[in-house]
Amino acid sequence: EVQLVESGGGSVQAGGSLRLSCAVFGLKFGDYAFSWFRQAPGKEREGFSCIRGSDGRTYYTESVKGRFTVTSDKSKNMVYLQMDSLTPEDTAVYYCAADFGCYCSADSCRAFGSWGQGTQVTVSS
Repeated sequence: EVQLVESGGGSVQAGGSLRLSCAVFGLKFGDYAFSWFRQAPGKEREGFSCIRGSDGRTYYTESVKGRFTVTSDKSKNMVYLQMDSLTPEDTAVYYCAADFGCYCSADSCRAFGSWGQGTQVTVSS
């Protein structure tokens, strides 16, 4: 069974940083791609980044480009999200998802595979 487990969320002041982790179980890491999504209260779920397990190629939407960095460690089946220059608009539950590829435009990413349980990120002003 495929499982993804997010961790590392918490509360931070505007301008601060957080690093999220996504532990992946039950799949061959190099055959999949891993996306990051977030959902704020009353908002639709927003996909904003993706990384390919095979070669580490990354994709970002305009909302996070230059502030967020996604990385992976294939040997550990881990995906990471470094978030810098956080603003209150980044407050949301953050999820990772696995799919067969990265499906991103400048505005959004999509995934149709397995999802994690999410981790809360709260940014205060």
